Amino acid sequence: MHWVNGKLSSSISVMDRSFQYGDGCFTTMLVFEGKIQHWDMHVKRMEECLHFLNIALPNWEKVYKWLMEARLKNRKSGLKLHITRGKGHFGYNSQGIESPNITISHFLVPNHYKRLIRYGLELGVCNQNLGINPLLAGYKHNNRLEQVLLKLEINRLGLFDAIVLDIKKNLIETTIANLFWVKNNIIYTPSLENAGVNGITRQLVIQFSSSKNLKLIIDNFQFQCLDDAEEIFITNSILGVVPVIKIISKHYNIGKVTRYFQERLNPC
Repeated sequence: MHWVNGKLSSSISVMDRSFQYGDGCFTTMLVFEGKIQHWDMHVKRMEECLHFLNIALPNWEKVYKWLMEARLKNRKSGLKLHITRGKGHFGYNSQGIESPNITISHFLVPNHYKRLIRYGLELGVCNQNLGINPLLAGYKHNNRLEQVLLKLEINRLGLFDAIVLDIKKNLIETTIANLFWVKNNIIYTPSLENAGVNGITRQLVIQFSSSKNLKLIIDNFQFQCLDDAEEIFITNSILGVVPVIKIISKHYNIGKVTRYFQERLNPC
């Protein structure tokens, strides 16, 4: 089911700027036992992107009320919040468009996610690369054609997920999550200055590492850096922290650092 500006609806104007140009942003949230997880961080993420796009901020109390009405009653489910610049006119010029549209949808968390969280997942490596775009890097904006193409690629290969590099062959993320690995008790994650999405759970891992004096390095890394990793995990808001047990033909153990973050950051 879907809601548009707080009302149950499955339609929106074809002149909406998100439909026409991808002009907006979104965030995907986990609902656990009736509570939206890390709501304040999702608001901050949305505000940063809305400010960048020069889209008016919504009344967050009203949005939260709509989200709570839209949530499923299951123990664990998801919500997607999507804000567009609103209905506009032909052409890129957004001058005078000042009524953003807010859409909400809910969904069930797939049953197999529980198994992935416990036992780990296998990753491939995408042949297609992300472009360099420092202007939009980090934001979860509505222009997701790269991700659509990457998903088509891994679907053809019969994979659940895969690692994505940029055109300079730097590690960035997977098609649905952020990437971390551990070597000699040091945690590594790729820089997202030129590509990728700065996920909420990625931010939590970084913040938690800092608060517990765990050494974490953010930099540009080539794929070969994973060869001697002792453990690898991925993160996103719905899955949480998930171990990686295999990349192509190379196997990895589920390590104590991965389990440590799972125990502290995964809601269950």
